[in-house]
Amino acid sequence: MNLVFVRHGQSIWNLENRFTGWVDIGLSDKGQEEAIQAGRTLKDRNFIPEICMTSFLERSKSTASLIIENLNCEDPLEIERKEIWQLNERHYGSLQGLNKLETTKKYGEEQVHLWRRSFTTVPPLAEPGSEYDPNTNLVYKGIDNELPLGESLKDVVDRVSITLNDILESAIKTNTLVVAHGNSIRAMVKILDDLSDSEIVDVNIPTGIPLAYNITESSVEKIGYLEDEKILIKLQKEVELQSKLNGEEG
Repeated sequence: MNLVFVRHGQSIWNLENRFTGWVDIGLSDKGQEEAIQAGRTLKDRNFIPEICMTSFLERSKSTASLIIENLNCEDPLEIERKEIWQLNERHYGSLQGLNKLETTKKYGEEQVHLWRRSFTTVPPLAEPGSEYDPNTNLVYKGIDNELPLGESLKDVVDRVSITLNDILESAIKTNTLVVAHGNSIRAMVKILDDLSDSEIVDVNIPTGIPLAYNITESSVEKIGYLEDEKILIKLQKEVELQSKLNGEEG
Protein backbone atom coordinates (compact mmCIF):
# COMPACT_ATOMS: atom_id res chain seq x y z
CA MET A 1 0.00 0.00 0.00
CA ASN A 2 1.20 3.50 -0.79
CA LEU A 3 -1.88 5.64 -0.13
CA VAL A 4 -3.78 5.82 3.17
CA PHE A 5 -6.80 7.95 4.03
CA VAL A 6 -7.82 8.61 7.64
CA ARG A 7 -10.90 10.51 8.71
CA HIS A 8 -9.98 12.71 11.68
CA GLY A 9 -10.77 11.44 15.16
CA GLN A 10 -14.05 12.36 16.81
CA SER A 11 -14.35 16.13 17.28
CA ILE A 12 -15.95 17.96 20.18
CA TRP A 13 -18.89 18.93 17.97
CA ASN A 14 -19.25 15.34 16.74
CA LEU A 15 -19.64 14.47 20.41
CA GLU A 16 -22.13 17.31 20.95
CA ASN A 17 -24.08 16.27 17.82
CA ARG A 18 -23.62 19.57 15.98
CA PHE A 19 -23.17 20.26 12.28
CA THR A 20 -19.47 21.12 12.04
CA GLY A 21 -18.51 21.71 8.42
CA TRP A 22 -15.79 24.35 8.11
CA VAL A 23 -15.99 25.48 11.74
CA ASP A 24 -12.57 24.88 13.32
CA ILE A 25 -13.33 22.54 16.22
CA GLY A 26 -10.76 20.42 18.07
CA LEU A 27 -10.71 16.73 18.90
CA SER A 28 -12.51 15.14 21.82
CA ASP A 29 -10.62 12.83 24.18
CA LYS A 30 -11.98 9.88 22.23
CA GLY A 31 -10.86 11.53 18.98
CA GLN A 32 -7.31 11.86 20.28
CA GLU A 33 -7.31 8.19 21.26
CA GLU A 34 -8.56 7.24 17.79
CA ALA A 35 -5.74 9.22 16.16
CA ILE A 36 -3.11 7.60 18.39
CA GLN A 37 -4.45 4.15 17.56
CA ALA A 38 -4.41 4.97 13.83
CA GLY A 39 -0.71 5.80 14.15
CA ARG A 40 -0.02 2.52 15.94
CA THR A 41 -1.94 0.60 13.28
CA LEU A 42 0.15 2.15 10.50
CA LYS A 43 3.32 1.47 12.48
CA ASP A 44 2.36 -2.20 12.76
CA ARG A 45 1.88 -2.26 8.97
CA ASN A 46 5.29 -0.61 8.45
CA PHE A 47 3.65 2.30 6.66
CA ILE A 48 5.80 5.42 7.03
CA PRO A 49 4.59 8.27 4.81
CA GLU A 50 7.00 10.67 3.19
CA ILE A 51 4.20 13.18 2.71
CA CYS A 52 1.10 13.92 4.81
CA MET A 53 -1.75 16.01 3.43
CA THR A 54 -4.44 17.57 5.63
CA SER A 55 -7.23 20.09 5.34
CA PHE A 56 -6.97 23.58 6.81
CA LEU A 57 -9.03 22.48 9.82
CA GLU A 58 -7.50 21.80 13.24
CA ARG A 59 -9.18 18.44 13.80
CA SER A 60 -7.53 17.16 10.63
CA LYS A 61 -4.10 18.62 11.45
CA SER A 62 -4.21 17.42 15.08
CA THR A 63 -5.13 13.91 13.99
CA ALA A 64 -2.23 13.90 11.53
CA SER A 65 0.20 15.06 14.23
CA LEU A 66 -0.91 12.34 16.64
CA ILE A 67 -0.65 9.70 13.93
CA ILE A 68 2.88 10.79 13.03
CA GLU A 69 3.94 10.90 16.70
CA ASN A 70 2.90 7.26 17.07
CA LEU A 71 4.57 5.91 13.93
CA ASN A 72 7.87 5.83 15.84
CA CYS A 73 9.73 6.85 12.70
CA GLU A 74 13.34 8.00 12.98
CA ASP A 75 12.67 11.66 12.17
CA PRO A 76 9.02 12.78 12.11
CA LEU A 77 10.13 16.22 10.89
CA GLU A 78 11.24 14.64 7.61
CA ILE A 79 7.61 13.87 6.77
CA GLU A 80 6.49 16.69 4.50
CA ARG A 81 3.22 18.32 5.61
CA LYS A 82 0.81 19.99 3.18
CA GLU A 83 -2.40 21.82 4.10
CA ILE A 84 -4.97 21.80 1.28
CA TRP A 85 -8.26 23.66 1.65
CA GLN A 86 -9.97 21.42 -0.91
CA LEU A 87 -9.69 18.59 1.65
CA ASN A 88 -11.93 20.51 4.07
CA GLU A 89 -15.21 19.02 5.20
CA ARG A 90 -18.37 19.82 3.27
CA HIS A 91 -19.55 23.35 4.10
CA TYR A 92 -22.92 23.05 5.82
CA GLY A 93 -23.91 26.68 5.36
CA SER A 94 -26.16 28.16 8.02
CA LEU A 95 -26.67 24.69 9.56
CA GLN A 96 -23.15 24.86 11.02
CA GLY A 97 -23.16 24.99 14.79
CA LEU A 98 -26.75 23.75 15.06
CA ASN A 99 -27.67 20.65 17.04
CA LYS A 100 -28.79 18.00 14.57
CA LEU A 101 -31.74 16.69 16.56
CA GLU A 102 -33.02 20.20 17.26
CA THR A 103 -32.66 21.05 13.57
CA THR A 104 -34.70 17.95 12.71
CA LYS A 105 -37.45 19.00 15.11
CA LYS A 106 -37.54 22.49 13.56
CA TYR A 107 -37.44 21.62 9.86
CA GLY A 108 -38.67 18.03 9.81
CA GLU A 109 -36.88 14.74 9.34
CA GLU A 110 -37.45 14.59 5.57
CA GLN A 111 -35.97 18.03 4.91
CA VAL A 112 -32.92 17.53 7.13
CA HIS A 113 -32.31 14.09 5.62
CA LEU A 114 -32.38 15.70 2.17
CA TRP A 115 -29.86 18.36 3.22
CA ARG A 116 -27.55 15.75 4.74
CA ARG A 117 -27.71 12.76 2.45
CA SER A 118 -28.81 13.93 -0.99
CA PHE A 119 -25.96 14.02 -3.51
CA THR A 120 -27.00 17.31 -5.10
CA THR A 121 -28.98 19.25 -2.47
CA VAL A 122 -27.27 22.30 -0.95
CA PRO A 123 -28.15 23.29 2.65
CA PRO A 124 -29.26 26.87 3.45
CA LEU A 125 -26.30 29.11 2.65
CA ALA A 126 -24.34 31.00 5.29
CA GLU A 127 -24.79 34.75 5.21
CA PRO A 128 -22.00 36.59 3.36
CA GLY A 129 -19.74 38.28 5.89
CA SER A 130 -20.99 36.09 8.75
CA GLU A 131 -18.76 34.03 11.03
CA TYR A 132 -19.37 31.06 8.72
CA ASP A 133 -18.21 32.86 5.56
CA PRO A 134 -14.67 31.56 4.87
CA ASN A 135 -14.05 34.40 2.41
CA THR A 136 -13.70 36.77 5.39
CA ASN A 137 -11.59 34.35 7.45
CA LEU A 138 -7.90 35.29 7.55
CA VAL A 139 -7.00 31.59 7.55
CA TYR A 140 -7.98 31.52 3.86
CA LYS A 141 -6.36 34.82 2.91
CA GLY A 142 -4.48 34.52 -0.36
CA ILE A 143 -6.72 31.81 -1.84
CA ASP A 144 -7.87 32.96 -5.26
CA ASN A 145 -11.01 30.82 -5.37
CA GLU A 146 -14.37 32.13 -4.22
CA LEU A 147 -14.96 29.88 -1.22
CA PRO A 148 -18.35 28.26 -0.62
CA LEU A 149 -21.15 29.43 1.67
CA GLY A 150 -22.70 25.96 1.53
CA GLU A 151 -22.15 22.78 -0.47
CA SER A 152 -23.75 19.57 -1.67
CA LEU A 153 -21.73 16.36 -1.75
CA LYS A 154 -21.51 16.84 -5.53
CA ASP A 155 -19.80 20.18 -4.91
CA VAL A 156 -17.27 18.43 -2.67
CA VAL A 157 -16.60 15.80 -5.36
CA ASP A 158 -15.98 18.59 -7.86
CA ARG A 159 -13.51 20.44 -5.62
CA VAL A 160 -11.52 17.37 -4.53
CA SER A 161 -11.19 15.89 -8.02
CA ILE A 162 -8.16 17.97 -9.06
CA THR A 163 -6.59 17.55 -5.62
CA LEU A 164 -7.09 13.79 -5.90
CA ASN A 165 -5.04 13.76 -9.10
CA ASP A 166 -2.17 15.37 -7.18
CA ILE A 167 -2.61 12.83 -4.37
CA LEU A 168 -2.43 9.91 -6.81
CA GLU A 169 0.68 11.33 -8.47
CA SER A 170 2.26 11.60 -5.03
CA ALA A 171 1.30 8.04 -4.09
CA ILE A 172 2.85 6.63 -7.26
CA LYS A 173 6.16 8.17 -6.19
CA THR A 174 6.06 7.68 -2.41
CA ASN A 175 3.95 6.64 0.59
CA THR A 176 1.24 9.27 1.05
CA LEU A 177 -1.03 9.86 4.05
CA VAL A 178 -4.20 11.94 3.68
CA VAL A 179 -6.01 12.99 6.87
CA ALA A 180 -9.30 14.61 6.00
CA HIS A 181 -13.04 14.50 6.75
CA GLY A 182 -16.07 12.27 6.34
CA ASN A 183 -17.38 13.94 3.21
CA SER A 184 -14.10 14.87 1.53
CA ILE A 185 -12.96 11.25 1.90
CA ARG A 186 -16.36 10.00 0.68
CA ALA A 187 -15.91 12.21 -2.38
CA MET A 188 -12.49 10.72 -3.14
CA VAL A 189 -13.73 7.17 -2.50
CA LYS A 190 -16.56 7.82 -4.98
CA ILE A 191 -14.00 8.63 -7.66
CA LEU A 192 -11.49 5.90 -6.80
CA ASP A 193 -14.11 3.15 -6.42
CA ASP A 194 -16.15 4.41 -9.39
CA LEU A 195 -19.36 4.61 -7.36
CA SER A 196 -22.59 6.01 -8.73
CA ASP A 197 -24.32 9.07 -7.28
CA SER A 198 -26.81 6.79 -5.55
CA GLU A 199 -24.20 4.34 -4.24
CA ILE A 200 -22.11 7.00 -2.49
CA VAL A 201 -25.11 8.18 -0.48
CA ASP A 202 -24.92 5.00 1.64
CA VAL A 203 -21.15 5.09 2.20
CA ASN A 204 -20.05 6.09 5.71
CA ILE A 205 -16.45 6.70 6.79
CA PRO A 206 -15.59 5.74 10.40
CA THR A 207 -13.36 8.10 12.38
CA GLY A 208 -9.73 7.16 12.91
CA ILE A 209 -9.61 3.94 10.85
CA PRO A 210 -6.96 3.90 8.09
CA LEU A 211 -8.30 3.14 4.60
CA ALA A 212 -5.56 1.83 2.30
CA TYR A 213 -5.04 1.74 -1.47
CA ASN A 214 -2.20 0.66 -3.70
CA ILE A 215 -1.69 3.08 -6.58
CA THR A 216 0.32 2.46 -9.75
CA GLU A 217 0.45 4.39 -13.01
CA SER A 218 -2.05 1.97 -14.52
CA SER A 219 -4.23 0.78 -11.63
CA VAL A 220 -6.03 1.60 -8.39
CA GLU A 221 -6.24 -1.34 -5.96
CA LYS A 222 -8.40 -0.92 -2.88
CA ILE A 223 -6.87 -2.78 0.05
CA GLY A 224 -9.56 -1.65 2.47
CA TYR A 225 -9.74 -0.61 6.10
CA LEU A 226 -6.82 -1.65 8.29
CA GLU A 227 -8.94 -3.02 11.09
CA ASP A 228 -10.19 -6.38 12.33
CA GLU A 229 -13.26 -7.24 10.28
CA LYS A 230 -15.56 -7.77 13.27
CA ILE A 231 -14.52 -4.47 14.84
CA LEU A 232 -14.85 -2.70 11.47
CA ILE A 233 -18.37 -4.02 10.92
CA LYS A 234 -19.33 -2.83 14.40
CA LEU A 235 -17.85 0.64 13.77
CA GLN A 236 -19.51 0.96 10.37
CA LYS A 237 -22.87 0.01 11.85
CA GLU A 238 -22.38 2.64 14.55
CA VAL A 239 -21.62 5.27 11.92
CA GLU A 240 -24.59 4.16 9.83
CA LEU A 241 -26.90 4.36 12.87
CA GLN A 242 -25.49 7.74 13.84
CA SER A 243 -26.04 8.93 10.29
CA LYS A 244 -29.66 7.82 10.30
CA LEU A 245 -30.35 9.40 13.67
CA ASN A 246 -28.15 12.47 13.69
CA GLY A 247 -25.90 12.72 10.66
CA GLU A 248 -22.26 11.64 10.52
CA GLU A 249 -20.86 14.89 9.18
CA GLY A 250 -17.90 16.72 10.55
